[in-house]
Amino acid sequence: MFGLHGRSALVTGAGSGIGAAVAEAFAAAGAAVLVSDIDEQAAKSVAERIRATGGTTDSFALDVRDGTAAAEAARRAAALADGTLHILVNIAGAIAPAMFPDLTQEAFRRIIDIHLVGSFVCSQAALPYLPEDGSGRIINVTSAAGLQGTIGQANYGAAKAGIIGLTKSLAKELARRNVTVNALAPLAATPMTQNIRSNEKLAQKTLARIPLGRWAQPAEIAGSFVFFASDAAAYITGQVLPVDGGTVM
Repeated sequence: MFGLHGRSALVTGAGSGIGAAVAEAFAAAGAAVLVSDIDEQAAKSVAERIRATGGTTDSFALDVRDGTAAAEAARRAAALADGTLHILVNIAGAIAPAMFPDLTQEAFRRIIDIHLVGSFVCSQAALPYLPEDGSGRIINVTSAAGLQGTIGQANYGAAKAGIIGLTKSLAKELARRNVTVNALAPLAATPMTQNIRSNEKLAQKTLARIPLGRWAQPAEIAGSFVFFASDAAAYITGQVLPVDGGTVM
């Protein structure tokens, strides 16, 4: 029920953090995985790790805002499974923290473009390759910032909230094609949370909001993505699952 044998996946932002863990977990579950990241060398390194454990994989340098590059990534991912792309995971992201009075339009638009527009661009690129037999999946990534708001990152919170709206809208529209669309809201020790974890005051405040009282490792988050990608989640669509130690309840 949780196996991904015979399926292909495109994971964006897979050069590090949760994206790398998801790519490796998919491969371990039997999927052929295209590891994509704006950092080409990082993507290659993850693909090499997957290959070393016997997985089927390739890597691709991808800026998710680039429609032409996204189309090529989708094509290459589908080529790993005879022309069908079963799973798209939109993880690629960035941060540009600033209190609202100091937040520039450039920084606001950049984060919106990477997270929200990037998820739109890659989903649209993947659509022609997604099967209509019930195995097609789009899995987006939001966060507590999109569900509850956040201080000092209005751009990030807005982008992540937008992804929730995109997820629910696509879930309704693509249900007629038998494709499910869901989102995860993870919290883990990754490069994107390093600025919080390295600041003692911010780290303590964050941990105080996590009922389980600790940061997850990326590998702990990856299993939730495998679940959404598998047959076990075939009747789930339009949902947002927080995987954050109880931060959002």
